[in-house]
Amino acid sequence: MALSVFLAALAACSNALGTVLQRRAALTVPASTSLRLGLIIDLLRHPVWLAGIAGVTASAILQALALASGSLAMVQPVFILELPLALVIGGAVFHVHRSRKAWSSVACIAAGLTVFLFSLAPSGGKHAVSGFRWVPTLLVVGGIATALVLAATRRPLGMMRASCLAAGAALGNTLTAALMKSAMAILGDQGLEAFLLSWQTYGFAVIGGTSLFLLGSAMQAGPLIASQPALTLTDAATGVVLGITIYGEEPRTGMWLVSALTGFAVLTCGVLALSRTQCLANCLNAEEEQSRPVEHAVA
Repeated sequence: MALSVFLAALAACSNALGTVLQRRAALTVPASTSLRLGLIIDLLRHPVWLAGIAGVTASAILQALALASGSLAMVQPVFILELPLALVIGGAVFHVHRSRKAWSSVACIAAGLTVFLFSLAPSGGKHAVSGFRWVPTLLVVGGIATALVLAATRRPLGMMRASCLAAGAALGNTLTAALMKSAMAILGDQGLEAFLLSWQTYGFAVIGGTSLFLLGSAMQAGPLIASQPALTLTDAATGVVLGITIYGEEPRTGMWLVSALTGFAVLTCGVLALSRTQCLANCLNAEEEQSRPVEHAVA
């Protein structure tokens, strides 16, 4: 379990680096009120975006290794660390001063996540999921994600559009992780040929690519306070739900649930507070965030 958490933390770090670079690149192309595939084509012309893709790719490999050795309900919440890591990495790369409030928020996230994971401590579960169990999962999660994206397309650029797209991307990320875990089990049990022939392998590739597109659109759609909490918190919560429901992972119960919910509440406060800080905005997209009147981030 410790190895899977360590690998997940490394994946979050690599993803944070990729996010910093991708967001910088995303702000160099014209914003659009429609979801367009041309966005990806525009971004592919930017070396910074390609470097961000390399970070995301490394993160996916580390995530796959973490899921192969650990539970989905334990691995996915660790990706909450991506937000404070973006502050650390972005601040170091772009020479941004990190405020006391930002560091306090980071401490809340770290403490809340530690309490949450220690209290939940999911155990057991299956390494692979039979085909029929995926049908309701794909329908429910995919249906909610589709509804969020459709709701976003009916909104102008701003907080609601960004949060809906980010939440849809988070659901896609979690579904990708769930399919990736199943595909890694097939790789370990049946070998490379079975892995390449399994529908789960192509499922997580397609859904993961779609989520990447939605995340790029969310980055353009609105301020950080809208997209980042929706992305990180939805990903963590859905990961726990899918781990329990489809993989049969068993969390602690009784009073442990009270401390788990307390930990999640603390880290949620930390995520919301950090997302409002101007220094995090400067780490990711200084000029854009400063010009948006809807956020009024504080130091």
